[in-house]
Amino acid sequence: MIFRAAVDAIRRGLRKTAEAIGAGFRSVLHGRTLSEELIDEVERRLVSADVGVRAAREISAELRAEFRSGRVPRGEDAVEFLKSRLKDRLGGARGIATAPGRPTVVLVVGINGAGKTTSVAKIAKSLRDEGRTVLLAAADTFRAGAVAQLETWSRRLGVDIVKGAQGADPAAVAFDAADAAIARGVDVLLVDTAGRLHTQENLMRQLTKIRNVLAKKIPGAPHETLLVLDATSGQTAVAQAQAFKAACDVTGIFLAKLDGTAKGGIVVAIRDAVDVPVKLVGVGETPEDVQPFEPGPFVEAMFAE
Repeated sequence: MIFRAAVDAIRRGLRKTAEAIGAGFRSVLHGRTLSEELIDEVERRLVSADVGVRAAREISAELRAEFRSGRVPRGEDAVEFLKSRLKDRLGGARGIATAPGRPTVVLVVGINGAGKTTSVAKIAKSLRDEGRTVLLAAADTFRAGAVAQLETWSRRLGVDIVKGAQGADPAAVAFDAADAAIARGVDVLLVDTAGRLHTQENLMRQLTKIRNVLAKKIPGAPHETLLVLDATSGQTAVAQAQAFKAACDVTGIFLAKLDGTAKGGIVVAIRDAVDVPVKLVGVGETPEDVQPFEPGPFVEAMFAE
C-alpha cells in the first residue's frame, strides 16, 4: 500500500512531464510503422524533454540500429524501447547513506532559490516517517529569515533544532549540532547550509570549513552531501550539479519542484553529466511531497497516459 501511494505521488508530480513527453511520443508513434524520419523526430523530442543532447543522440542511435535490424518495427515497440533505455541510464534506486554508527550526517547544499531549506524540512519528515530520530542544524546563518524558517518547520514537524544567531559562524553551529547529535544519540543530523554559487569563493571555503568540523567530530561525516536542484531550471541545473560536485564532493541529488516542470527528463541529463544519483524528488509543496527516486516507476510516470 505504501509503495502504491508512492507511485501515485510520482505520477501526480510528473503530470506535466507526462502530458508533454508521454502524450507527445504516443501521438507521434502509436499506430505507426517506425521509420528513419520518425526516429529523427524521437531524437528531437528527447532533446526538448531535457534528457540532454548526448543521451538523445545515443538513445536514438540505439533505436535506429534496432529498427534496421528488424527488432523494433512499430511505434509502440519504440516507446517500450525508449523506456527501457532511460531506465538503464538512470541505474538502480539508491537511498540516503547510513553511517555504521550514530549519527548519520547529511549535509544539504545548493544555490539560493532552489528550495533548499524547504527540502531540508521534507527530508526530515521523510526520515522521521521511517522511524529515525532527526536533529536539524540551522547553519544557513547568512540569509535573513533562514533560521526562523527552519525553526518553524522544526516545530511543525516535531523535530529538534540547533541554531545560532543570524550572521553567526556556520561552522560553529555545525560543531554545536554535532555535539548535540552525539549527546542525544539521534539517528540523523541534517545540516542546512547557506545558498551559494560555486563562484563565491568565500562561501565555498565556508562550506569546506563546515565539512571539516563535522569530520573531526563524527567519523566519516558528512556521510551524505545532498545537492538540491530546481528541476524547473532545466539545463542550468546540470551546470550547477557539475560545479558543486567539483567543489564539495556531492554524493546525491534532491531534485525539487518536479511538479512544476514539463521536462522531467532533466534527471537523465544530470545523471549523464555528473554520475551522481538522484536520491530524492520533490513533487509538491508539502513535507509529504518528497519521494525516494526509483528509476522504474519514474520513467513509467514520464510516459503515463
